Amino acid sequence: MSSLISYLAPWQHAGIIRQFASRDVHSRYRQSWLGAAWAVITPLLMLAVYTFVFRHIFGLRWGDSGGSDLGFAVRLYAGLAVFNFFAECVSRAPRLVLDQPHLVKKVRFPLEVLPWASALSAGVHLVIALVLLLALGAWDSGRVPPTVLALPFVWLPMLPLVVGLGWWLAALGTYVRDIGQLIALALSFLMFLSPIFYPIEAVPAALRPWLVVNPLAPVITQTRQVLLEGVWPAWGSLALNFIVCVAIAVAGAAFFRKVRSGFPDVV
Repeated sequence: MSSLISYLAPWQHAGIIRQFASRDVHSRYRQSWLGAAWAVITPLLMLAVYTFVFRHIFGLRWGDSGGSDLGFAVRLYAGLAVFNFFAECVSRAPRLVLDQPHLVKKVRFPLEVLPWASALSAGVHLVIALVLLLALGAWDSGRVPPTVLALPFVWLPMLPLVVGLGWWLAALGTYVRDIGQLIALALSFLMFLSPIFYPIEAVPAALRPWLVVNPLAPVITQTRQVLLEGVWPAWGSLALNFIVCVAIAVAGAAFFRKVRSGFPDVV
């Protein structure tokens, strides 16, 4: 139990986690002309493309809200920010151990911190997305609702979710190299099965309960509510989502701890 707690609350390895996350962020933009500016330019360009395609080509509307192009774009970006954070962590997870063979074979290193470092690195882009969302939302509506204070609680379940899945996938990906391809395919499906390009109310009532299986659905929906609509989150639903995500993290930590002894033989 004490070992699992050290996985879930790695305070003693906080310095290592920060170091790995910082190195990862800097390595992405090193030697590029615009540097970290790409972290802002890339999502804005993708948002412009998505808005043009889904609003002007497919003719999608967002009910009574998001009547303007900017309003539609902001609601779209709120969903994309959440999904991109999740996708970045999950897509990299199968190779977290494989890409660090020197740490597996030669050094006594706490491999369990790698998903934490990946989540912290992806969190930098999530914070940038939040700043853009606040700016665009204020420009569109002329205000920032006080419910935005609840946003950290809305996003909190994603942390144990991505770290837990990181342990699962890093362990499986070390033994089964096809996991990376399967995850890429699954993320493509999940992108369109999550309420990113449409409100959850657009899903037929008979199918709506199935969205409960998707842990991103309540996070995306409540992100729009607290950030753009001035609606406080449903705390009961939020607490249940958090408990489920923590359970995923506990199971992932236990699985990673059980199989990690075999990593040196296959890396």
